[in-house]
Amino acid sequence: MPDDTLRARIDTSKPHSARFWNYFVGGKDNYEVDREIGDQIKSIFPGLVDVAVSSRRFLGRAVRYLAGEQGVRQFLDIGTGLPTADNTHEVAQRVAPDARIVYVDNDPIVLAHANALLTSTPEGRTAYLDADLYEPEAVLEAAGTLDLSRPVGLMILNTLGHVADHDQARELVRRLMAGLPSGSHLVISDSTATSEGMIAASEAYNASGAVPYYVRAVSEIAGFFEGLELVEPGVVRVPEWRPDSEGAEGFDAAAVDAFCGVGRKP
Repeated sequence: MPDDTLRARIDTSKPHSARFWNYFVGGKDNYEVDREIGDQIKSIFPGLVDVAVSSRRFLGRAVRYLAGEQGVRQFLDIGTGLPTADNTHEVAQRVAPDARIVYVDNDPIVLAHANALLTSTPEGRTAYLDADLYEPEAVLEAAGTLDLSRPVGLMILNTLGHVADHDQARELVRRLMAGLPSGSHLVISDSTATSEGMIAASEAYNASGAVPYYVRAVSEIAGFFEGLELVEPGVVRVPEWRPDSEGAEGFDAAAVDAFCGVGRKP
């Protein structure tokens, strides 16, 4: 349970993006206010549940690709969200038990659940950093569990939509990647303004009193990878990035309003 100081920082009167997403992927770390807006948005746009589920599956595929095919042994996961099944360290350490993972979030509700993210194999290590995406150099400086002279997998999943200004979001990503060595990879996924339903869902969520989340054009998602070598198949809908045997059963992959990509720093 969170201590009194931390509990005071947790606002249960308004919906919260991490709890809202937790509800959509079947978790239990959410409140009535999160479920209410979740149900409202599902009635407007049922496809957002597919976005949540397929985005989580993409995380697993991307981490397995980096750890298994590219030999990446370090991961910096920014905008961690609430722990669920198959968190980044669990996926990475199944492939490479010596993998090291640093989770970064500045959200008190995530901090309250951080112990679930700190389990690790004996060979590897995990850490949680209470820090802010808007201070990228400070994040890199504080990520002491990682050796920043060696390649890092930078994970920013379903987080950049909280940055209202697209140019600012691109600059934050650029500054983070500037602090990582050649051979590092950037992994991004985010909801996109690719249907009227998704746009309506975004507007309803932003009107709920929660911290706003802005959906972007696909070209804007692609812009985050400028200067990097895009891994095939490039920037695509999340279920279409190197699909595996899990597939996208239960929904139409071509209708998922979220795009992703993986890029390698030369």
